[in-house]
Amino acid sequence: MTSIEVRAARPDDRADVATLHHREWGGPYVVVHDTRYDLRELPTLVAVDDAGELAGALVHRLDGDGLEVVSLAATRPGSGAGTALLAAAEAVARAAGAARLWLVTTNDNLSALRFYQRRGLRLVGVDAGAVDRARAVKPSIPWVGEDDIPLHDELRLERRLSPTQDESPTRHAPPVQDASPTRVVPTNQDTHAPQDTHAPQDTRPAQESLSSTSS
Repeated sequence: MTSIEVRAARPDDRADVATLHHREWGGPYVVVHDTRYDLRELPTLVAVDDAGELAGALVHRLDGDGLEVVSLAATRPGSGAGTALLAAAEAVARAAGAARLWLVTTNDNLSALRFYQRRGLRLVGVDAGAVDRARAVKPSIPWVGEDDIPLHDELRLERRLSPTQDESPTRHAPPVQDASPTRVVPTNQDTHAPQDTHAPQDTRPAQESLSSTSS
């Protein structure tokens, strides 16, 4: 079985991470919960396999009392990179004194909901119409997403981090398919207008079934 190591991204990881983000999001810019981020400017964890090849990347930011997973993407299914990255992000959050780990996905992303709930995150909020707001700017965002589910809303999941809890549930979670934390809406480098991450050409790479790997 391939082993996975997670570490902070280094300068020599930039090209591979940029390629991965272009595959997943169409570039380095994402829009989530009505906020535009440049992934290159945020802290990044990378997962590498035992050959030293990039297996995945997780971009995060501290947000008040929490750490938000802004982007999670992996290069191939089955490596365990998604679970390893999520566990590492939790460790970063604890070290920073954060009280919670949180992220956003969309209402059609059932694989993400399964993955994260099995790893201790809970659904804590729904932003009804968040995708519709993006669609008002980018009309090409489809009305139907994964599994023919009408695509309208963002769902927020979080895990409270108890200061006395030594074990992360991600260490013992059963193997399930990893998923991206969000169906974020990427933007072109020269515009603030959201693009359509839900379109097949943007979010259905042939080698992946969602946006990450399986563990």
